[in-house]
Amino acid sequence: MTSYVTKAVIPAAGLGTRFLPATKAMPKEMLPVVDKPAIQYVVEEAVTSGLNDVLLVTGRNKNALENHFDRNAELEDALAKKGDMDRLLKVSYSTSLAEMHYVRQGDPKGLGHAVLRAKMHIGHEPFAVLLGDDIIDARDPLLSRMLEVQHALNTTVVALMEVPPESIHLYGAAAVVETDDDDVVRITGLVEKPSRENAPSNYAVIGRYVLRPEIFDILEKTEPGKGGEIQLTDALQGLATAPAWTGGVHGVIFRGRRYDTGDRLDYLKAIVQMAVAREDLGPDLLPWLKEFATTAGPAETAPIPTFPAMPAPAAVPVVAVAVAVSSASPSAAASSSADVAAKPKPAKATPAKPAADVEAPPRELVPTAGA
Repeated sequence: MTSYVTKAVIPAAGLGTRFLPATKAMPKEMLPVVDKPAIQYVVEEAVTSGLNDVLLVTGRNKNALENHFDRNAELEDALAKKGDMDRLLKVSYSTSLAEMHYVRQGDPKGLGHAVLRAKMHIGHEPFAVLLGDDIIDARDPLLSRMLEVQHALNTTVVALMEVPPESIHLYGAAAVVETDDDDVVRITGLVEKPSRENAPSNYAVIGRYVLRPEIFDILEKTEPGKGGEIQLTDALQGLATAPAWTGGVHGVIFRGRRYDTGDRLDYLKAIVQMAVAREDLGPDLLPWLKEFATTAGPAETAPIPTFPAMPAPAAVPVVAVAVAVSSASPSAAASSSADVAAKPKPAKATPAKPAADVEAPPRELVPTAGA
């Protein structure tokens, strides 16, 4: 494959709210797919396609991404001393996988804004964008084919996949015109997440792009669209209708295996599919899956009880508030004490003296309301 594209951009600043609470402290891109984080599959795809310069567009609390592609000297030394060369190779592999760079997105203003943050790093070159939610099976190359089309036509290229019409509202949809190549179409329009009735086709945009640098000029002028975010689809629509010298937009129709890890159910399916294809796991996993699917009874499929909701915080006693205020300022304490004194005081009850041989009740682990 010959291409002058050398750089890949991977937006990874999303909050991962669909996977909470797992993503409360861990980036969603670090969720494991079998035994590698999802982000590593995406970087490996870029490198396999000849793109060794990779920019991750990150956000706050995403330091784990940088750590994963950096050295862990202590771990490597411990594995080397144990002679565990197999695991040592796995740990050090990601360190030398690519020339990694990082930039913060800051405010989560959408995919288009994330791509725009790569402008200074990319300069005036075409570049690839890979979304971490989409993992493309290494046996079905997609990005390399897109790079070939980009180089041959000097155009912007978008990955497309046919989806059921009832699912098109989950994607950007493309209006297309056929070309002489069976897997290449010219895109004349794009709509972000249209209704089934308004979709121009059932060709959905999936998470791979090869963009000409003119996209940056368009993104800088693109107003927030669907969801109040700057949509890359809207910018591509502008490029598709731009003058011919910009190269227009073409689509490569992907008919291979794609794993969607952006949804919990699809994420689980992706793990199973990829594990079954592994030489070290598939021979044992596949027979077990077949057996489980045919023999699982009510005990195996009964709903697992969810963790009970935490009790509501207990009301703070007025006396406690008064004490807290008194420690803050004398004047506030006086005012608070006056408020408390103005309220009628309940009659004091004389506490009964406990018998010496009566044990105190056990202390409760969870405070009761008002305690």
